[in-house]
Amino acid sequence: MAVRAAVLPAIGSPLGITGIELPDPGPGQVRVRLAAAGVCHSDLSLSDGTMRVPVPAVLGHEGAGTVVSVGEGVDHVSPGDGVVLNWAPSCGTCHACSLGEVWLCADALTGAAAVYARTTEGTDLHPGLNVAAFAEETVVSASCVLPVPDGVPLTDAALLGCAVLTGYGAVHHSARVRQGETVAVFGVGGVGLAALQAARIAGASKIVAVDVSAAKEELARAAGATDYVVASDTTAREIRGLTGKQGVDVAVECAGRAVTIRTAWDATRRGGRTTVVGIGGKDQQVTFNALEIFHWGRTLSGCVYGNSDPARDLPVLAGHIRAGRLDLSALVTEHISLDGIPAAFENMLAGKGGRALVVF
Repeated sequence: MAVRAAVLPAIGSPLGITGIELPDPGPGQVRVRLAAAGVCHSDLSLSDGTMRVPVPAVLGHEGAGTVVSVGEGVDHVSPGDGVVLNWAPSCGTCHACSLGEVWLCADALTGAAAVYARTTEGTDLHPGLNVAAFAEETVVSASCVLPVPDGVPLTDAALLGCAVLTGYGAVHHSARVRQGETVAVFGVGGVGLAALQAARIAGASKIVAVDVSAAKEELARAAGATDYVVASDTTAREIRGLTGKQGVDVAVECAGRAVTIRTAWDATRRGGRTTVVGIGGKDQQVTFNALEIFHWGRTLSGCVYGNSDPARDLPVLAGHIRAGRLDLSALVTEHISLDGIPAAFENMLAGKGGRALVVF
């Protein structure tokens, strides 16, 4: 059956909307009709080669929709069920999974190398980060779908698949922000906005949002920021000035740029924690000298997928949503259709776009 999808023909090439042929779900597979999918900078990292994926591919790694049909052996979802797509399903058997670190599963992305569909001309297509959410419908492994929690609309649930799990997890699982601590979040995109809300939920006493755009201040404050700093050469000094010259207890970097990581480190108090969430390229080199590492006693850590376990964390997030503590609509700056994805990508590449939600 042919459906429309946004196809990345080659690394560095523009996306194009075209028809693709999806097979029926085989054993252990599920076919999903998308209700919405998020467009964020991680998709840009795939399209420009920062993160490597086989091409041609259908991108889109966060989405939600309705089950159309299931293959043999699938019993945890049925046709008509609302589901969230999980782009990084854990195998449960590798070393990381045996340690309970499912976000580091060695086999999480093996499905991205598979051929899951073909263009109407017969060209093989790969499913981006496993789920290929930039399409009207997709066929995924059963391990890539989780039931939508009660009380969460499908279009909002799309953001649970990556941005919210990552931002919330960065604060609660990686940085482990405690009541009364001070926090700075660098980058007010979808993940950053989720991190700001998570810091507020954690009870942070001061939450500083940092971004290159002054226009994002209103969004940041609505998400929980108590202070807003437009990024500059003096950002770290400004943050120390807001925290009694100490620096924040926790800095969460969501941009993936060497200068931002270094600034987040410099803005962290002695003995504090700097968590890097942003995905940077190999050319983004960050340097530290041996003396400062000793003297400042800070912890610098990476954070993959918010160190989250979707099966464990989705019900927790749903509880915050139902209680009004977490507002998913605040994470979106633009709603577009499937046809709008190529333009949204170009705008983000040019630094002109925010975070878009594709509504099918």
